[in-house]
Amino acid sequence: MEEKRKIGIIICDRYRRCAGGKCFRSLRKRDGAFKRYKDMEVEVVGYTTCDGCPGGNIEYAVEEMKKNGAGVIHLATGLIVGYPPCPYITYFYDFIKLRYDIEVVYGTHPIPQKYFIMHDQLGTWDGSDWQKIIQPTLEDEDTRLSYD
Repeated sequence: MEEKRKIGIIICDRYRRCAGGKCFRSLRKRDGAFKRYKDMEVEVVGYTTCDGCPGGNIEYAVEEMKKNGAGVIHLATGLIVGYPPCPYITYFYDFIKLRYDIEVVYGTHPIPQKYFIMHDQLGTWDGSDWQKIIQPTLEDEDTRLSYD
């Protein structure tokens, strides 16, 4: 029998009107950070924003998602690729792991090519912390282009 994972997704508040198209497409296709579920059934039990800087909803949203059975929280790709990327993303990651004793994953859908190019030119992701953060959402150029 196929294992089932329940996940929550937290997006950047600047994208609060996002309907989740890229996240849900990549979940269906098991692209980006969702590759980890290639042999599993997945149920999204929560999808919300951080509530804007400095992330006031992080404290409460994860608690609700965990009550709904979430075993993994994804910090959406929008937190990684925005201009600028979320300055609190590593804090969110550490806080959620410590406070809720739950697995946290950087990213959802693959980084779109246009963001990949611009952040490469800006040197945004040159540090080792950023290399760890972007790793789950790095894909080949054709895949990145399909998410532009």
